[in-house]
Amino acid sequence: MSWGTELWDQFDNIEKHTQWGIEFLEKFAKFVKERLEVEQNYAKQLRNLVKKYNPKRSARDEEPRFTSCHSFFIILDELNDYAGQRELVAEEMGHRVFGEAMRYAQELKSERKAHLQEGRKAQQHLDACWKQMDNSKKKFERECREAEKAQQNYEKLDNEVAATKADVEKAKQQLHLRTHMADESKNEYAAQLQNFNTEQQRHFYMAMPQIFKQLQEMDERRTIKLSEFYKGFATAEKVVIPIISKCLDGMINAARAVDECKDSQIVVEAFKSGFEPPGDFPFEDFSQHIYRTVSEGAISNTPKQDIGGKIDPKLTVSKAKGKLWLFGKKPKGPAMEDFSHLPPEQRRKRLQQRIEELSKELQKQSDQRDALNKMKDVYEKNPQMGDPGSLQPKIRETSSNMERLQMEIHKNEAWLSEVERKLSSRRHSSEVNHLGRESPEGSYTEDTNQEHRSQQPVLEPHSDFYDDFEDDDPLPAIGHCKAVYPFDGQNEGTLAMKEGEVLYILEEDKGDGWTRARNQSGEEGYVPTSYVDITLEKNSKGAVTYI
Repeated sequence: MSWGTELWDQFDNIEKHTQWGIEFLEKFAKFVKERLEVEQNYAKQLRNLVKKYNPKRSARDEEPRFTSCHSFFIILDELNDYAGQRELVAEEMGHRVFGEAMRYAQELKSERKAHLQEGRKAQQHLDACWKQMDNSKKKFERECREAEKAQQNYEKLDNEVAATKADVEKAKQQLHLRTHMADESKNEYAAQLQNFNTEQQRHFYMAMPQIFKQLQEMDERRTIKLSEFYKGFATAEKVVIPIISKCLDGMINAARAVDECKDSQIVVEAFKSGFEPPGDFPFEDFSQHIYRTVSEGAISNTPKQDIGGKIDPKLTVSKAKGKLWLFGKKPKGPAMEDFSHLPPEQRRKRLQQRIEELSKELQKQSDQRDALNKMKDVYEKNPQMGDPGSLQPKIRETSSNMERLQMEIHKNEAWLSEVERKLSSRRHSSEVNHLGRESPEGSYTEDTNQEHRSQQPVLEPHSDFYDDFEDDDPLPAIGHCKAVYPFDGQNEGTLAMKEGEVLYILEEDKGDGWTRARNQSGEEGYVPTSYVDITLEKNSKGAVTYI
């Protein structure tokens, strides 16, 4: 169906329709522009969100590597890639749809303008032909009326008797002139009419149909182009769907990678101290002096009292404050180079970490030294490339750094061996103590003939109890031990000892690897159980029984 044949008389409506088509194309282009701005803002907000919750690389490396944290970081990375795909969608829409639509709209405006100008020109030409035909028609009509008047005047004069021959001849000549002019006007009108009909035929069957056909083709191309733009609009989204699907799959895989058991193990590794849980508090019988005989009391270890009945503070041995850190919180001290201020398990981990760092640095220095030696060999073979002696200071510096790092590694490895040996002996001691511990229902007796006393429950002492009170009597010895290794006893609550020194046992190891003892000078404290050879005295006076 052609506009040229069906719409031959609808030039104005075709002009309005083509104008609406271009405006609709520009409207769609505006829609695409706002759509891509939405994508750009969405991508920007996603990136800002990722940046807000994604720590810097250094901070991320310092955090505990929980699987839940690691999965969250993966989700943030995938979301950042997802934002990149949204930016790609906006870029494709802007370049392939919005930009092309605006450019094509300008082309359509220029083409439409040219076609309409051509149509208006053809219409103006037809109007000019019509005016010429109409003017010739009016002239022919006027000349015919004048010729008719001349004929009537001639006939009137010719029939009048009184008219002279000259007047009749003059009227006759006038009639011939008007008739001749009417014939010329007739011929001109006929020619103009034929010309107008020809031009009109060409206008409505050739010129305007051709122009309408061009406008129709232009409008159809606009429609096809719109269809392509619609497809490109959807394709820009469809192209990134596989990558977006991969991003979403990565998030799902990250969720599946969360391992609650592994996270719990990481918590254990991060905070494990290496100490064993504290053992039972001993039953301390303060009523034993009631049943002693006078002679027994004379040779007992009861501290001397002055006249006022007060205990001599010089003979009072109370180290409660010093011992509590073994069962509670250890007093905080300055950070030591060998991490001795940390619990054993944490100290072992820190030493292992430091050894790994020092090994990496040593390998780096080794590679640098090898590179310098190779460069030195090249300079020696090709002196024009450089002076080999200029590299010697750097080589010496690198070798010195390597020696220093090796010494550091050996020192930290020695500390690590010491910690692992202590942890191993502590675990072994704990197992032995748990297997050989006395029944918690045991009782205390002063001698073989003494009446059996049923034990009484003792409340667990408050952590601040020893801060306000001191023991009335020193604890009785339940055995003795001999130091196998020396111990410096620098920490509060510990007792220094020399190799071969004999000590009195006051309390057995409760499973934490420490034994309470007293030296010959009356000083009390805790010594490592694995450092001493212990001999316990069964049924000794003043023996401490656990409940």
